[in-house]
Amino acid sequence: MESHNELEQILSVLHAHAQELRKFGVRHLWLFGSYVRGDARKDSDLDVLVEFEPGKKSFDSYMELKFFLEELLGVEVDLITVEALKPKVKEYVWREAVSVEGL
Repeated sequence: MESHNELEQILSVLHAHAQELRKFGVRHLWLFGSYVRGDARKDSDLDVLVEFEPGKKSFDSYMELKFFLEELLGVEVDLITVEALKPKVKEYVWREAVSVEGL
């Protein structure tokens, strides 16, 4: 599968499940990393940046969201919260981040 088409499919699936994702307290999702750059391999994980609604972030909501995304997309997910972005990589991540419509 062409990597651009793969990214578009992932974005489409996430958009279609936006209402379910909001149940985890998700305010917004972005994708970044190899899938966005178009150089993902079969063993690549999907890098997902999440912003939770105020007061909705917890260990349980984080883990439940991670497992939901992995099951939904059939790929290992590296889930990172906006607050956990390290200063050294923050600019790089935001430069390539692709917003998920509807979230």
